[in-house]
Amino acid sequence: MLDSEQHQEIVFKSTGAEPAGQGRWTLRGNLTLRGQTRPVTVHVALKDGRYTGETVVKQTDFGIKPPGKAGVRAKDEVRIEFDVRLAS
Repeated sequence: MLDSEQHQEIVFKSTGAEPAGQGRWTLRGNLTLRGQTRPVTVHVALKDGRYTGETVVKQTDFGIKPPGKAGVRAKDEVRIEFDVRLAS
């Protein structure tokens, strides 16, 4: 589905950040997934030394056909969540 042999990296490059409250930000940037780059908005929070966040993307925007069986199709939109802990 992700064709990881051909596309071994998923990359997000921020183009801007705006504060969204105490310990929260809205990041705008470009997500490259499966060789396709699209603009996305990511919501990020800092808590207990960890950055967590999420965004929602459409699989078809990245050349991915949503999986499904005959007569049953998965949703095109997928939520991407992350949890990053910075090491010193």
